[in-house]
Formats: sequence, structure tokens, C-alpha cells
Amino acid sequence: MDRARAEADLARWTGAALGAASVHVYGTDPGRLPAQLYDLRARTVDDADRARLSAALARCWAYAGNSARARGFADEAVAEAEQTGQAELLADCLDAALACTWGPDEPDARVALAGRLDDIAAHVLDPNARLQAHLWGLQVACEVLDVQGIHRHMRALDCLGEESPRALFFAASRRLMLDLLRGRTDTAPQLVAVATSASAEASLSDAWMVIESMRGYGAVQAGEVGVCAEVAAGMETFALSEGSTPVCAEGAYMWLAAGRLDKAQELLHTMHGPVLEELPRDVNWLLTLQCALEAALGVGDRFIIETASRLLEPYSGRAVFNTGAVMFHGLTDDTLARAAATLGDDATAAARRESALAVYTRLGASWWRDRLARWQPPSPTVSTVFRLGPTGDGFWLVGTESRSVPVKALKGYLYLRELLRRPGIPVAAIDLVTAGAGTVEQPGLGSLLDPSAVESYRQRLNDLDTEIAEADDWSDLARREALEAERTALVDELVAATGLGGRQRAVGSSRERARVAATKALTTAIDRITAVDATIGRHLQLAIHTGSACAYQPEREHPVEWILD
Repeated sequence: MDRARAEADLARWTGAALGAASVHVYGTDPGRLPAQLYDLRARTVDDADRARLSAALARCWAYAGNSARARGFADEAVAEAEQTGQAELLADCLDAALACTWGPDEPDARVALAGRLDDIAAHVLDPNARLQAHLWGLQVACEVLDVQGIHRHMRALDCLGEESPRALFFAASRRLMLDLLRGRTDTAPQLVAVATSASAEASLSDAWMVIESMRGYGAVQAGEVGVCAEVAAGMETFALSEGSTPVCAEGAYMWLAAGRLDKAQELLHTMHGPVLEELPRDVNWLLTLQCALEAALGVGDRFIIETASRLLEPYSGRAVFNTGAVMFHGLTDDTLARAAATLGDDATAAARRESALAVYTRLGASWWRDRLARWQPPSPTVSTVFRLGPTGDGFWLVGTESRSVPVKALKGYLYLRELLRRPGIPVAAIDLVTAGAGTVEQPGLGSLLDPSAVESYRQRLNDLDTEIAEADDWSDLARREALEAERTALVDELVAATGLGGRQRAVGSSRERARVAATKALTTAIDRITAVDATIGRHLQLAIHTGSACAYQPEREHPVEWILD
């Protein structure tokens, strides 16, 4: 692309840029691509090429989650395509326009655009134009719960699947969506295999994401917790590396299905604070809130339950589908009913539950209907009351509501009190240490270990695991003890040098010094409390998590109330 641009070869440059746009992975940052497309568009006078470039720009920004920036380009693409009189080009530009109106507040606009695209594509020979028209038709039919429309477009996709591997991939993946909606899991292995083979033959760049969703959600309904855990781990890695809140919410739900409430809660913590309030109102808005609320209901994260249900309430009665009808995620009335019951609003819970069960029955969504019918709100539990608060004379009281012991003040008690005031909400270590006051952050002096050293350590750890297993087989206890000692030392080195997700810690930075100070102060404070009251100390040892961000994460099954003043 750069060479064609340097040589001012407009035709070759356009082809290269459009080719790059065609493999842009949904949900990732487009990098320099929009700038390249915009530069080309400014130099191009041909209406057809300008329409193609405008449509590519619209998709770039829509796929990157910026539909507001994308919409102007989509409108221009449609207008420019209309000038050419080329039906296939207009169909492509209408497809781009649909991608830009894919938020929670514009279902009527999508219905109108999808209808227009269906009319135009019905009279063109290009199979890709007809494929896109039926995919959009299926998406819209799903959103408005038009059962006949769903089946009509699904049959059309099945027929198109006989013409090309690309169409076969979409037909297989959407067929599984429909089967799972109706509670069928027996077709999942075959449809995953067909989609995998077709995507490889068609060289589809982001098909792996769809295939993982097929595997994961098929496993959820089949109760295959091992597969759920595998898919959840992949979702978590992608979400954290790409900064994707929608995939983070899906990952939390998938960890819940795997029975790993601790992992689900870890991902939900990344959505505390203003994250859900500030979500872009794009194609993923309903999906993110629905998945986050599902996971929160499973682990008892009251902050997410309250926030997500409040945001979803105006959208009661809606069906939630992943991008392009990849997967059905239930009805908002389903999660809203369970949230209302959890929060004690029995009247709303009953109304939403009745509505959701009726729609599930009409759709034939037996798995979803049965799950909601069986669900019961969590039983009320009796809270234990602990005390941790200052006396005003250099001492703190530690103990229960009826029996407290004065202990000498420690800085760590102040940090503990801040965390106990906000259960489940991570607090940056630097905010604990500075008591929330502004501070000048100093950069670090570099990593404790360089990347090659870290890789060498990890390779040696793999070798040690093999050698330890061999020593076990040979009952060589002396050798095993020596190997275990070496392994422990290496792990300690890596833990000291790396942070969350294996990232290198910077020596000497303000945040690193705060992490060390907060961790030390909290550990000392908890040790002192344990010496006074072992029950409270044990609770804090399990519930306080330290690092660059610290948090109090009590067990949902054993609620604790704190007297902190």
C-alpha cells in the first residue's frame, strides 16, 4: 500500500486499501487504515470508487465501536452509490449503513434499511450481496422476534451455503444460533466442524471468534464445563489485550458457566466504577449489559446488578443477539426479572418473568424458558457484624459488635477501612497511599527482568515440572526436594518482577512504590488483627486482594457487615 501511494498509483493504492479494510477484524483498533482510506477518498473523483472507500471507512469506524464517526461516511457511500446506478455497489453501501445504525435505539432504522437492501439484492447476481442481505434480514427478524422472517432468511442462507464456502460458514454458524435458541445441542459438533472447514477454505480473518462462540455457548447449554473454561480463558485474554468490554462481559458469563465464580468476579471488577455508564451505545451495548448482568446474578455482584438492570430497564421486552445474529443471549425481561427479585422488587420481578416466559414459549426457546422457570432468588442470609474503627486517642477497636479490643493505630487500618467501605470495587494502591490526594507520578527506571530472562525462567519452570514428575515416578525424594526448591525460587523471582497478566513491573515508579507500600501496610495490619481475633483475621486474609489495585472481595455465602466509625 505504501509503495503504491509513493508512486501515486491510485488504482493499485485503492485496491490495496480496500483489501486491507476487508480483513479488518471486528472489535479491534483499525490503526492507520482509516487515514489511508480517507487520504485516498480525498484524491478520488470516480463516484464508484468514492462509494467503496466511504463504505470501507464507515465499516472501519463501526467495527472499532465508533458508529457516530462512521455514520457520515455511510450516508455519503449510499448517496455516491445511488449516483452510479450500480445495484451491487448500492447493496454493499447499504450494508455499511446498517453497520452504523446498529445501536440499541435504532431498530426502526435497521428494519427500513434491511428491507431496502433485501429488495435491491433480490435482483443482483452477486452472491455476496444476496448473502449480506439475508444476514441483515435474519438479524432484524431476530431483533423484532419475527419467527417467520427468521426461518425465511435461514432457509435462504442454507441455499447460499451450497454456492460458496463463505456462505456455508455463515449458514452453519447461524443455524447453530437458531438450534441453541430452541434448546438443541446435538447439532453443535457437526455445525462447528462445518463452519471451521468453510472458514479455512474462504480465508475469513475473524471467523475464529464466531467459532469460539459456537463452541462456548453450545457447551453452556450442554453443561460441558471444561469447554466453557477453555473458551472463557480465550475470551479473557482477548478482552484484556484489546481492552474490549463486550468480550470481557462474555468472558465473565462463560467463567460462570464453567463454575469459576472467582474468575467471573475478577472480570466483573473491571466493569466497576463508571464503565457501564460510559459504554458506547453501539451494536454491543445490549449484549454487554446482558452478559454482565447474567454473570453478576451468578456471583452476587450487587453493584453490577443494580447498575446494569437500571440501564437495561428502558429496554425491557427486547431480544439480545450477538453481532450479526451469531448467538442468542436471551431476553432483557429474563435478566431484569431475576435482578428485580434479587433486589427485592417482587412486583417488577413477577411482571418481567411472566413476559419472558410467554415469549420463550412462543419462540420454542425451551432451554431459556426452563432455566428461568427453575430460577429462585438467593435465600436471605444473616450477616456477621465485625468492628474496625478508630477511638480518637491513637487506638483502634477490633472485634465484634459486642466485644472489641483496642489496638495501637497502624497505617494499614486506614487502607483497610477504605477497602471495607467499598466491597467489590478495586481501589488503586496509589490512591490508598495518597488518601486520594493528587500526586506527581514518577516514571519507572525499567523492568526487573528483561523479556528474554523472563522467557528463560518460564522455560526452566516447564523443564522443572517435567523433572519433578520424573522424580515422582522414580520415587527420588531427594531430587524432588531440590527441584521443588529451585522451582519455588524461580516463581518468587517471576512474581516479584511481573504484575497482572505477566506484565513487567517498572522499578522505582510511583505506582510500583505505592503497590509495595500498600501491600506491606495491609499485610501488617491483617497480621496484627489476626493476633487479636483469628476469625476476623482469617476473613480478611481471604477477602483482601493486593496489587496495583487493591480490593475487598468477601464471599457471597458469608456476608459481613462492618462498623467502621
